[in-house]
Amino acid sequence: MDDLTLRKTILEELEFQPDINAANIGVAVDNGVVTLSGHVSTYAQKINAERAVKGIKGVRAVAEEIKVRLDKGAGTADDTIAARALKIINWSSDVPEGDIKVIVQNGWVNLEGEVDWQYQKETVERAVFKLSGVVGVNNRLTLRPRVDAGNIQRRIEEALKRSAEVDAQGIRVKVDGDVVRLEGKVHLWRQRRIAERAAWSVPGVREVDDHLLLA
Repeated sequence: MDDLTLRKTILEELEFQPDINAANIGVAVDNGVVTLSGHVSTYAQKINAERAVKGIKGVRAVAEEIKVRLDKGAGTADDTIAARALKIINWSSDVPEGDIKVIVQNGWVNLEGEVDWQYQKETVERAVFKLSGVVGVNNRLTLRPRVDAGNIQRRIEEALKRSAEVDAQGIRVKVDGDVVRLEGKVHLWRQRRIAERAAWSVPGVREVDDHLLLA
């Protein structure tokens, strides 16, 4: 797909999404590398726009430069955002209360603390980015170290083989202690995400370095 056609497809997809106001989003494409610019009124729209573009066939990489400009009168005090964030985290995740610290400064939410699983880290971030007044999220949550990680590589490779959407033969898994490195090629951004999730799903994994290429 040439760049002009890909740009047209991206614009149509952004217009199609009901939770994105694409009127002020700019799209530039250079050899499959997409740059998103402009502004939106909520952080959730910013995240949704990036996800929508990553899911389009032909997109090789995304440079996301969209700014969040809150609608007039839509701002919320930092202490209010922090209080709401703690409540929604406790309500929507299974992380023990007190394990996560929330710091809000000028609308930016900083998440600190330790969790047991990668899905908990992602769940907490999803819980707060839709809150009114949030302009960005820094997810600094870390995973608690686990022991007995000697079979990490085997379990990841088996998970990839079970997936109907991923060609496991095109992916190489390398493990150094509790750090996983993924190498090789996939055809879609979604397949890259599936491979990442397979790696994160294995107990003992502290870090995943994704070096998979789109081909």
